[in-house]
Amino acid sequence: MQNSERGFTLVELMVVIFIIGLLATVVVINVLPSQDRAMTEKARSDIATLSQALEMYRLDNLTYPNSSEGLNALTAPPPTLTQPGRYRSGGYIKKLPQDPWGRPYQYISPGQTGAFDLYSLGADGAPGGGNENADISANDG
Repeated sequence: MQNSERGFTLVELMVVIFIIGLLATVVVINVLPSQDRAMTEKARSDIATLSQALEMYRLDNLTYPNSSEGLNALTAPPPTLTQPGRYRSGGYIKKLPQDPWGRPYQYISPGQTGAFDLYSLGADGAPGGGNENADISANDG
């Protein structure tokens, strides 16, 4: 009587597991840098949107919000507004976004590089840095 049971040997299972691990490694190596680039591009897009909203605010109210009013002036009229009737009904942006790393965008008015400085501190949350830790501002190309 012969044993008719068939199955996979340990060596066959180890080869399959090795191949799956190798494929997973290749995918991870190719996907992670794309995620960093995507987060940086999202920050640039958010900054461009906020910059446009600040320009619309200035056109209606003849000045940019100051640093103490901050970006919150885009969602609700600040109490220091000299002519509240000029403020756009509903605000200039529905909701203030956070940067892709979960922190608020930084806003300074008047700015060091123009009428205002609008930037994200990057992945590390600290000024300066390089690569994904670099600051991302409205003045970046």
